[in-house]
Amino acid sequence: EFRALPEHQIPRSVLRHARGLAVMSVVKAGFIFSGKAGHGVVVARTGHGWCGPSFVGTGGAGWGLQIGAEMTDFVIVLNNAAAVRAFSRGGNVTIGADISAAVGPLGRTAEAGVTPTAAIYTYSRSKGLFAGISLEGAVIGTRKEANARYYGRPVSASDILHGRVAPPAGAGRLRSAL
Repeated sequence: EFRALPEHQIPRSVLRHARGLAVMSVVKAGFIFSGKAGHGVVVARTGHGWCGPSFVGTGGAGWGLQIGAEMTDFVIVLNNAAAVRAFSRGGNVTIGADISAAVGPLGRTAEAGVTPTAAIYTYSRSKGLFAGISLEGAVIGTRKEANARYYGRPVSASDILHGRVAPPAGAGRLRSAL
């Protein structure tokens, strides 16, 4: 659905120059206090194409004048090696604190000559209703157990994202879509 309307699409030039991508779904709900949780995958370009997926999870909390519930799908474009490294450490990544972030360019007008200015670009689409003003924090971390289940043995996010682990056959559809 991120590609449904041309004026809301992630420009092909952004995707062509991406060093990696993270795709996540996050649910947020709250009344004065809020919580959010989600999961997704991160992939990176290697010398041999795209690596297999490394599984990630996110969680966070906030407080303020807020009420509602929403589900948001995110595509996070990793524009440089430092952004990929941040996700490959196996620990937690705080977007905005650990790596610089910007809302990515959209649509046909951004197609010609997009030069990344931030380590990551974020794109999102939300469903639901959430309103208010709040102070929030969130982190993204590696789901080591999910990686171990998927690859059949314990593997590090670094080994996956740097192409040192062969992608399972099940990753073929994802890799060919990229």
